[in-house]
Formats: sequence, C-alpha cells, structure tokens
Amino acid sequence: MNRSTYLLPIVVILIAALMSSVFIVDEREKALVLQFGRVVAVKEEPGLAFKIPLIQEVVRYDDRILSRDIDPLEVTPLDDRRLVVDAFARYRIVDVNQFRQAVGGGGIAFAEDRLDSILRSETREVLGSVSSNDILSSDRAALMLRIRNSSIPQARALGVEIIDVRLKRTDLPSENLDATFERMRAEREREATDERARGNEAAQRVRAQADRTVVELVSDSERQAEIIRGEADARRNAIFADAFGADPEFFEFYRSLTAYERALQGSNSTMVMSPDSEFFNYLRSDQGSRSAEGE
Repeated sequence: MNRSTYLLPIVVILIAALMSSVFIVDEREKALVLQFGRVVAVKEEPGLAFKIPLIQEVVRYDDRILSRDIDPLEVTPLDDRRLVVDAFARYRIVDVNQFRQAVGGGGIAFAEDRLDSILRSETREVLGSVSSNDILSSDRAALMLRIRNSSIPQARALGVEIIDVRLKRTDLPSENLDATFERMRAEREREATDERARGNEAAQRVRAQADRTVVELVSDSERQAEIIRGEADARRNAIFADAFGADPEFFEFYRSLTAYERALQGSNSTMVMSPDSEFFNYLRSDQGSRSAEGE
C-alpha cells in the first residue's frame, strides 16, 4: 500500500489534536482550564492559550462590569411606613478561581441568585435602620453607599466585587397609596383653607383701611367745601350789603325782579294773594308812573 494512505489519517488526527489544544482568550473575558473538574490553570491575559485535548476543558467568564436588577422588595423603616424598593447593582468577577469554587457548575445564574440574596438582605437591614424621610431625601446616596459597603465582604467570598448599588425607585405599597393620597389631599386642603383665611383677613384689613381713608377724605373735602361755601356766602352778603348801602331803592328793585323770576316760572303760573300786597309794587302802573315822575 502507498505510504500516503497511512500518513494522511495521522496528519489529520495531529491537526485536529493541535486545533483542539489551542484556544483564544478574548480581552473581555477570563478563562479557566479544568481537568476532571479541577482548576489547573487561570488565563486572564488575552491571546492564545493551550490545553490538553479530550482531558482538559475551558470555562469562560465575562470580565466586564455586569448589571443585576434586584426584584422589588418591601422594607419597613423606623417609622413603620412600609416602602417598596426597586434597586440594581453593578458587579465584576475579579477572582475566577474563587468564583468557580463558590458557584461550581451553576455559573453566572447561580452567582446572581446568591448576589440577589446578599443585596436584598443588606438593603432591608440598612433601610430598616432609618426613617422613610431619610430614604426619600437626598440622604439616599449615603444609604446606597452603606448597602454597597456592607455587601462587599459577602460578595468577595464569591470572587465578585460589587462596584455600585442604586435605588431606582422607592414607592408606597399599592394598598397604602389611596390612604396616603387622601391624607396628602386633606393636608393640601387644610393649607389652602388657612391661606384663604389669611387672605380674607388681609383683604378685610385693606378694605377697612380704604373705607377709613375714604371717610377721612370725604370729611375733609366736605369741611373744606363748607369753609369755602361759608366764605363765599359771607363775601356775597358783603357785596349785597355794599350794594344795598350804595342805592337802597335799586337794590330793592333788583330783589323784587329776582322774586318775580322765581315765582312766575312757566307759562301758567298761579298766585293767590291780596292785590295790594307789597309783592306787586313794581308791577302796578301807578308805581311805574311814580318812578317816571321821580326821574
């Protein structure tokens, strides 16, 4: 037989064995070389690596920062005001050998279950030591740091480093929302009533002050008007007195004409009095004749 008939299978087997003994470690991962389930090598640097075919196997773990959402959990702060907290954590596998020993063949899923348990326990413990107002205030950043720091030693036993813990949302339980909203509405209505009462009180003070100012202004105006009117009347009387003193007969004639004008208004005036009344002195013809003779 031809020698190539025997050499070709051997070459193929050697090439297959060589290819199965070489593996590539990506820069985003770390690898463990296992032999019968026992770790014999840790590959953390990216590049080519080797293993024994059929005897050894390679297990890869992500070397990047990973995120884990924690299922919403209910906590009870010091003031017994129950809250539902939704949080997430960022972590990284820093010791793949220890991680493998801690989780075995369960891998990432088993490790995240363990990590959930740690974070839920520490979250309840930290948030249960403060009041709900502290959780809902700006102090929550310090609380998140406390949860992270208290979880680090337990997570380190898994070969995991917890980088950050964040509280995404903090709500009241659904059964408490209606009662809380009603209490908040009652508080807002009470505040609104107080504000309206204070506003009405201030408005009454302003109106009272305005009314007082109006009364004072009107009174002062009326006083000044009476003074001016009195001074005018006095001046008028003085003028009349001067005129009466200068020509008494003319002044009497002028006053009679004024009386006639006021008494005989309209087209149909009726007056009942004695014909020889002094009111008609300047309407008699003989009076007019006497006046003409005097001139």
